[in-house]
Amino acid sequence: MDTTTWIMVGFLVVMFAGFYFMMVRPQRKRQQDQAQLAANIKIGDRVITWSGIYGEVIGADDDTLVIKVESGASFRMARMAVAQKQFEDNK
Repeated sequence: MDTTTWIMVGFLVVMFAGFYFMMVRPQRKRQQDQAQLAANIKIGDRVITWSGIYGEVIGADDDTLVIKVESGASFRMARMAVAQKQFEDNK
């Protein structure tokens, strides 16, 4: 192989490595963080869902949570639908 071919191969390797470190790796980290958050939610936690609903967890099982909102209504939702826990400074 001549020099031009090696330069092209090197360029492709650098492009794939850049794609991996800029796209694939951060997405995997976000997925792992989301799964860890969902697994650690317990009764009494105040949460914010991906749809923007604020509520308190009043029931939990393996895959679902029961959320009570400010109006007093409660509903069942998937654990993975929780975007974040609500901390005191988020009120």
